[in-house]
Amino acid sequence: MAFLVIRIRGTINVPYWAADTLKFLHLEKRFSATVVPETTNFVGMLKKVKEWIAWSKIDEETLKALIAKRGQRQNYSIAGNDPKQDLDPLVSDIVNEKIGFFEQDVVKPYFSLNSPKGGFKRITKKQYSDGGILGNNKELIDVVRRMM
Repeated sequence: MAFLVIRIRGTINVPYWAADTLKFLHLEKRFSATVVPETTNFVGMLKKVKEWIAWSKIDEETLKALIAKRGQRQNYSIAGNDPKQDLDPLVSDIVNEKIGFFEQDVVKPYFSLNSPKGGFKRITKKQYSDGGILGNNKELIDVVRRMM
């Protein structure tokens, strides 16, 4: 499985070591998202910057909707009804970690999301275990569906 990672907090007062890690993850702006494989290296990076991001496991249906609605190629947006693109093989390969999201060349390695419609239901400055939204969040997929 792969992780969907979203930057929740902004760019002000971020230490240089966290800013570098977020840059390696392609999360340079608030509400930007990416998909990373579930490896020890990436899990360590996620735990290092857990004060600024939220992550959760992603399923094929959500990733396909995310690529269709918010995925961007070089100069144009990929429409969900584009007959030239069949997203099913790409989505299944990314979720099953056959290829990395950073290694493919169909879409950019990040998504620019909107703020969630209806707002956040939890506090954005606390960890998920403390009643917030940051860190390993089991309810993140519902929030992402409201952000597309």
